[in-house]
Amino acid sequence: MPSARRPLLTATAAGTLLCALWFVPSANASQDSPTRASAETAATQVTQQARAVSTVAAEEGTELADTGSPDTTPYVVGGTLFLAVGAGFVVYSVRRERLGF
Repeated sequence: MPSARRPLLTATAAGTLLCALWFVPSANASQDSPTRASAETAATQVTQQARAVSTVAAEEGTELADTGSPDTTPYVVGGTLFLAVGAGFVVYSVRRERLGF
């Protein structure tokens, strides 16, 4: 009986992983990709606008706010938790197999 469940469990795990990966956003998310020349032109315009804004801000004496770095604590804690649960499942399955369940 345990050998009959193993392919079903493997297929379920693989299907779950594929469904989870379906929702991971891709780096090329937009359908409309600009041409190389227009991307370079846009980058030049953004650079010129940034220089203009920085010179105006320097003349007025204003400074930009320090936004700091993003808080990654929840991601570290969540990743550690999932890693511990996965390791627990591995230990549990090895233990069950050695005891002959």
